[in-house]
Amino acid sequence: MEADLDALAVFAVVAEERSFRAAADRLGVTRSAVSQTMRRLEERLGIALLQRTTRSVSLTEAGERLFTDAAPALAEMRSALEAARNLRGSPRGQLRLAVSSIAEDFLAGPMLAAFAAAHPAVELDIVVTDEEFDIVSEGYDAGVRLGEVIEQDMIAVPVSGAQRQIIVCAPAYLERRGAPAHPRELAAHRCIGWRPAPRVAPYRWEFTEEGREFAVTVAPEITTNDMALMIKLALAGAGITCGLEESFRPFLDSGRLVAVLEAFCPPFAGFYLYYPNRRNMAPKLRALVEHVRRDGRRTP
Repeated sequence: MEADLDALAVFAVVAEERSFRAAADRLGVTRSAVSQTMRRLEERLGIALLQRTTRSVSLTEAGERLFTDAAPALAEMRSALEAARNLRGSPRGQLRLAVSSIAEDFLAGPMLAAFAAAHPAVELDIVVTDEEFDIVSEGYDAGVRLGEVIEQDMIAVPVSGAQRQIIVCAPAYLERRGAPAHPRELAAHRCIGWRPAPRVAPYRWEFTEEGREFAVTVAPEITTNDMALMIKLALAGAGITCGLEESFRPFLDSGRLVAVLEAFCPPFAGFYLYYPNRRNMAPKLRALVEHVRRDGRRTP
């Protein structure tokens, strides 16, 4: 049984890295040791878990099922072991976070810098991504996303106040095309859209009218996954775009962008630090949660 658990832990790392060499480097063993461990596990189970080529490693259907079922339990065990090791010491080790690119307050710098200064033994590894995935199976300790899209079985701690999604464009665009009076009129305008990843449909723009929520599917002339580029294009008069108010705030204050359709854009719950409900939380994660909760500038 112990050998199976050891092999399963090695398999999980291979599944995460999709590479024997990268898994070996992460585990501190040889590539041959990883390969032999995987071969013995497959022989014991009587089924192939990995598909190997000279350039890559991928999971078979059985491998995908095993990884999906085993990853949360392995993450729990890793957390429990790390908590036991660090029980008498200060928080330490690598803290992996998956953070939405539009969580600008969290990514602004001061809060993370203060945490890093207070906990020098913790190595922050922050991936800024808008792709939706299971942070547990992907090996992250926590994530930061809008509250409305966080799974209900997660624990969530607010890291920002309420947010508002607004529609903006440059004054020059309004002079040429005029302002839409209702969100449905956006179909007749040039729009700059956003998508989180390739092969994903562009984001539908969401509004509220008389307490009823509805979405408008625009046909953007330009689509990107980069908010900074969307802002640059809007400033250049390329069209109307949509995003969080705080992303546009400096340009609204300077008059380089103007908001339209504001009556249809009420506030909603902001960003949260979220993490799985574990009995044995790693000290490094507990330290971050406490740091966020103590930050007096954050309001639910």
